[in-house]
Amino acid sequence: MAEKEERPIGEETEDQADLNYTPPAQKSLQEITELDKEDESLNKYKQTLLGAVPITADPSLPNVQVTRLTLMCEGAPGAFTMDLTGDLETLKKQSFNLKEGVEYKVKIHFKVNRDIVAGLKYVHVTYRKGLRVDKAVYMVGSYGPRVEEHEFMTPVEEVPKGMILRGSYHIKSCFTDDDKTNHLSWEWNLNIKKDWTD
Repeated sequence: MAEKEERPIGEETEDQADLNYTPPAQKSLQEITELDKEDESLNKYKQTLLGAVPITADPSLPNVQVTRLTLMCEGAPGAFTMDLTGDLETLKKQSFNLKEGVEYKVKIHFKVNRDIVAGLKYVHVTYRKGLRVDKAVYMVGSYGPRVEEHEFMTPVEEVPKGMILRGSYHIKSCFTDDDKTNHLSWEWNLNIKKDWTD
């Protein structure tokens, strides 16, 4: 894979191929519930998708709130969880240690407060010594508002192994959607080691 120089995460998502996809016009939850009110089967379907009780969220809150990210790894000495509701600058100073060759998943918790959000994506771009070495885009999906948090889990990945691949990595993460709204961007660090305690 060709390595690229480090640049802001917003620019990284733009280098994807143009698929000639135009997302549908955004409609508020109120507009959706008012559409085709006389169609009983459609109303039941909307109730199944959107829930029975209308959500009344604080209008000062963002529509999508990413609350935490957890690296889930069997055999790890402890949980690797990032609180994404506080000062994101502190995450740049922290490093998470992973043992080479282990399998892991990324679990993301987020809330949708007011309106349906379409085509959520989690993007993370990995750098080593200032050069881009990997980019992953995970389609999270479309979600409606609810009181409880939503969860998304990535497929199983394997930490690279080998002496050359051990070391420090810098990761830029972004939670975005079809409208290219940046719901949250943050940076963090990862160390790949021979063993958990090295």
